Amino acid sequence: MPRTSRAIPTEMRILVLGATGGTGTQVVAQALEQGHIVTAFVRDPARLKSKPDGLRVLVGDVTGGGDALAAAARNQDAVISALGLGKSLESHGLIARSIPAVVGAMKAEGVRRLVFLSAYGVGVTRRDTPLLPRLVSQLLLKDMYADKNAGEDELRRIGDEIDWTIVYPVTLTNGPRTGRYRFGERLDLYGLPRISRADVAEFMLAQLRDTTYVRKGVLVAS
Repeated sequence: MPRTSRAIPTEMRILVLGATGGTGTQVVAQALEQGHIVTAFVRDPARLKSKPDGLRVLVGDVTGGGDALAAAARNQDAVISALGLGKSLESHGLIARSIPAVVGAMKAEGVRRLVFLSAYGVGVTRRDTPLLPRLVSQLLLKDMYADKNAGEDELRRIGDEIDWTIVYPVTLTNGPRTGRYRFGERLDLYGLPRISRADVAEFMLAQLRDTTYVRKGVLVAS
């Protein structure tokens, strides 16, 4: 049966990476709605679809790490990453380069909680991916998925200094937030399953104080 997720009302200081993308935009908007204190770390502020009241924007390159990323992580309670390259089919090593930089900044600033957006078909979720999307990931998205696998392997090697959760959504849509979706380490998936970015953002925010999937991956689907 689908389970209804509930918003976390407790105020937190959250650093959002990938805030200019479709899912990242939803994370920022919903986090502010919930009363959190939100910082967006972006390469190009002009790509922000809007700048809601209360949003703090810092500029820098995640893959470069360094002082800018450490400053962004300073005094944060958690980091949510929705990093991605949109419709590009070339990864440029984004995730493999980003994870060490993000983890380094978090360790330096004493931030433990990380919720990281991936995609179904990556890692062990391939076993639950239906045939058509599995073929797409193997053929069209081979480079992107190899990059995600490499980065996530690095994340899994970190140990217990970072309380990470990797979120694996099925095919993303721009549909409305419904608050109704399935999630778990394994799911029965058929055809071309979909979920809205708005629902994924809600689920990611709900993980900030939920320890169920700490140092685990979790599939999420409508």
